[in-house]
Amino acid sequence: MKLGPHLHRIGNDVVACYLIDTPDGITLVDAGLPGHWRDLQRELRSLGRSAADIRGLVLTHGDSDHIGFAERLRREHGVPVYVHSADAVRARTGEKPKTPAGPMRLGPAIGFFWYALRKNGLRTTYVSEVVEFSDGQVLDLPGNPVIVPMPGHSPGSVAVHVPLADAVCVGDALTTRHVLTGRTGPQPAPFTDDPDGSRASLDHLAALQASWVLPGHGTPWHGSPAEIADAVRKSAA
Repeated sequence: MKLGPHLHRIGNDVVACYLIDTPDGITLVDAGLPGHWRDLQRELRSLGRSAADIRGLVLTHGDSDHIGFAERLRREHGVPVYVHSADAVRARTGEKPKTPAGPMRLGPAIGFFWYALRKNGLRTTYVSEVVEFSDGQVLDLPGNPVIVPMPGHSPGSVAVHVPLADAVCVGDALTTRHVLTGRTGPQPAPFTDDPDGSRASLDHLAALQASWVLPGHGTPWHGSPAEIADAVRKSAA
């Protein structure tokens, strides 16, 4: 799904990842669920591209619903997978603390787990090899993505700012659709390791300039990072 010049979404409001298309090749941000592999191939064909054009996959964090096809892409096509050093173990092994799910409504929660089941989300393949990055780094990938620290949801959660696409991908630093309640609109994401840290990280997001803020779950936000950061703070309060 094309959102704007250079910018495409793979998946939907339940689980999404993003594709940055440039003359120098493609950068992916997150890898959704394993079954999004077919969605990726479909989007590539619509662009007249193939997996050979992908130069790198950048993870906003290491959770299973963001690394879905990452290892397949790395293994079959040699695409490097980038992740913050604080989430590298999470992406390689799935090791993470148990966090409370918080509020839940039966219908939306079943819908989320049913969608994950349909997309092979219960068969997580962790990433055997990763390239670690650190806060503030500009990656040598198409679109020159900038790593913005957003710790809270996980220790190595980041936003990926791509000025070329006028966009910032935020993973689970926030959500616009709560997968367990079905509530829409800007709000904190569930399953967050450190809610206070996540709220503090919104200051980093608010300082950015972009027209798109792209969560891993929910409708893309067509507006400023400062506006959505403020909306999330109000929702949390």
